[in-house]
Amino acid sequence: MKQRARLIADVTARHLPEDLDARFAILRAVLHPDTGESFDWSSDDKGICGWGVMPLSMIVSDCGMDDFEKSFDLLKDMTKRATAEFDVRPFLAADQERALNIMAPWTSDPNVHVRRLVSEGTRPRLPWGMRLQRLVEDPAPALPLLEALKDDPEEYVRRSVANHLNDIAKDHPDLVADIAARWLENGDKNRQKLVRHACRSLIKQGHRATLDAFGLGAPEIELDGPTIDNRNVQYGETVSFSVDLKSTSKKPQDLVIDYVVHFKKANGTLAPKVFKWTKTNLKAGESLTLERAHAIKPITTRVYYGGTQAISLRINGQDFGYCEFELQMVVK
Repeated sequence: MKQRARLIADVTARHLPEDLDARFAILRAVLHPDTGESFDWSSDDKGICGWGVMPLSMIVSDCGMDDFEKSFDLLKDMTKRATAEFDVRPFLAADQERALNIMAPWTSDPNVHVRRLVSEGTRPRLPWGMRLQRLVEDPAPALPLLEALKDDPEEYVRRSVANHLNDIAKDHPDLVADIAARWLENGDKNRQKLVRHACRSLIKQGHRATLDAFGLGAPEIELDGPTIDNRNVQYGETVSFSVDLKSTSKKPQDLVIDYVVHFKKANGTLAPKVFKWTKTNLKAGESLTLERAHAIKPITTRVYYGGTQAISLRINGQDFGYCEFELQMVVK
């Protein structure tokens, strides 16, 4: 899709005037009227919105580097009809300080899409977008923006803040753990949800400082499992398993329970992949039985190989149990 947008942008640009003001005036004129907080992703006879804006914002980043102010003003208008998260990034790469200074006041903009652009456009590792290597190495310049948006009234914005922090966590896990601990202190339900989503990868990895921020200590349990119902699993079916837990603690404890599928790779080794499962509060001496089915079905992000695979558990960052199964790739 980005290649198609790129082609449309290149062809359109050849038919626009060279003068930047005249070019930008035309790009702004073809936009759909601003409808406020929401928009339809389909363009119509009133103007362009939704995915149709993507090639237009590409043109802005292609030709507007010599005038940050005018370019950002137009990208701000465009993001109200779709998103300009990909095309603020070349400006950030060219002059990060200048771009961030322009975007900083947008954290209080009345339009939800503009506020989200501040967080989403500055993500260090935005999917589909160019990597912002300076922010990968040092995310500090963007942190004041996230602070300003962490309690935004719209979940759409808060979700972006969480994803931005998850990006940072890939390179600076201890920093995100520190932020999580600080934000969780006296945080309302919305803040807690944001931080949980931001730390999802760190929790899966069993990052100790992050688990501490959530009050997730070492689990005090007796465990039987996981037990797999059918050790011979046909490709396209599910592998079903269960586990029995019993608390050995003298007080209630919060447990974040994930499961790990150890997939066979092409070279015959096993590669673990952690999947979210459940969170529970187990009282002193309480027992719990959990059941789960994991589909072994075609997906675009994984190639399956027949043979021995396995399932284990990860509870509050610690690994428990290990049960093997055989994956049959021949479809009956």
